[in-house]
Amino acid sequence: MDIKTASALHRLRLISVPEALSFPALLIFGSVLSRISDIDYLMMPLGILHGILFVIYAVFLLDVWNKAKWPVKKVALFFLLAVLPFGGLYGDKLLKREEADSVMAARARREAANAA
Repeated sequence: MDIKTASALHRLRLISVPEALSFPALLIFGSVLSRISDIDYLMMPLGILHGILFVIYAVFLLDVWNKAKWPVKKVALFFLLAVLPFGGLYGDKLLKREEADSVMAARARREAANAA
């Protein structure tokens, strides 16, 4: 993998944790809060925030799919992990390993090219 692919993986990792926590932390918290109090105006902004994070995650996932040439099954797995509450945390763990591997491969190629 090249450095652009590693960069795309890093961007996906950066958004995966906030997206993973936005559903349980924001929406469930806001839903409980609106039911036990008269704060109904909080749900719409929290829902919009969660939606924006999910759309950014989906766009970054498509970017990684394009650059890393992942198979459809792998992309579907990461999409499913984004839909499941706290699934993105496991996805982040997988992405961290993938990102480290791609950075090491890029460095090895660069060193081999410099040595030749």
